[in-house]
Amino acid sequence: MPGLRAPSDYSGEPPRHPSLRVNSKEPFNAEPPRSLLISSYLTPADFFYKRNHGPVPIVDNIKRYSISISGLIEKPKQLWMKDIRMLPKYNVTATLQCAGNRRTAMSKTKVVKGVGWDVSAIGNAVWSGAKLVDVLELAGIPKLTSITQFGGKHVEFVSIDKCKEENGGPYKVSIPLNQATNPDADVLLAYEMNGEPLNRDHGHPLRVVVPGVIGARSVKWLDSINIIAEESQGFFMQKDYKMFPPSVNWENIDWSTRRPQMDFPVQCVICSLEDVSTIKPGKVKISGYAVSGGGRGIERVDVSVDGGRTWMEASRFQKSGIPYIADDANSDKWAWVLFEVTVDILHSTEIIAKAVDSSANVQPQKVEDIWNLRGILNTSWHRIQVQAGHSNM
Repeated sequence: MPGLRAPSDYSGEPPRHPSLRVNSKEPFNAEPPRSLLISSYLTPADFFYKRNHGPVPIVDNIKRYSISISGLIEKPKQLWMKDIRMLPKYNVTATLQCAGNRRTAMSKTKVVKGVGWDVSAIGNAVWSGAKLVDVLELAGIPKLTSITQFGGKHVEFVSIDKCKEENGGPYKVSIPLNQATNPDADVLLAYEMNGEPLNRDHGHPLRVVVPGVIGARSVKWLDSINIIAEESQGFFMQKDYKMFPPSVNWENIDWSTRRPQMDFPVQCVICSLEDVSTIKPGKVKISGYAVSGGGRGIERVDVSVDGGRTWMEASRFQKSGIPYIADDANSDKWAWVLFEVTVDILHSTEIIAKAVDSSANVQPQKVEDIWNLRGILNTSWHRIQVQAGHSNM
């Protein structure tokens, strides 16, 4: 595409913050330290996890950049940035989470295949841009459409990004048309993040943000939109990001037996402590994040400091000093909830956190029960081992 291009090597990569933990250098995949992650409700772009499948695209000339909308519609459309900016601008606070978040913990049960993420392949930001419903209306697709007159049922997003999994072709995935044309789904073509233009790692100049859904569906560096009859046949829809039972391995896998993963299940992580921490006996503040997909709120967060024998409820908030209420009109429905509780810990123990969402979905107790060969959706109880160190008096 004129104006935006995908380089063939990694010589033109953007600068990155030195505090990031790098999980893969080429392509660049990195996450912030967990304690830094929860230092603010909105995650600064520098500390928002970076998930790339190839060299980061480069904008040569923003004036020549455009996206096309085509496929099973009456009139194909070409849109320039100025056309998108002329549409009503929406601000949507949404958490994006990689489907592989907490994969390293799952691989301790049995080895899995994928980038070794710890607990910080997640971030929360205010995304600003045009709603996809308004963009599709420009192409003659009304709001709340499930099928176009030509049989289109899915909206495919194609990136300029080139990746080896697609044999050098572009990254592409799709969402159902009825989600894309639903104003309440808040799907955006975003050009800003936390009030600033998108940086290169996060999709400059234009990306898709699909709230409540695994990060893999929020395509960066958007090139084109196709209205298609079936789901995207791309690698990342058909051969990846699917949830298999523990009995399936690489010898007996049949990708066609599972649907692509969309909504993220309920998730909760302690970020104030490392997996194994030494603490001074006494009062300890335990804090972290909880989030659920599909716009479901967090009903409660339970914390145990005796390995799960007894539980206490943590306080929850999004805005500092304002108690969070799930599904309240003032709550950000697509965003994470931060939690904290102060407890007395006098000896070595296991601390556990688990969340319940507003549909009463709970996290599985054991990672073994949800182990899968791709190591996705590890939402098992989050466990921290603490050693209480006594000072010599």
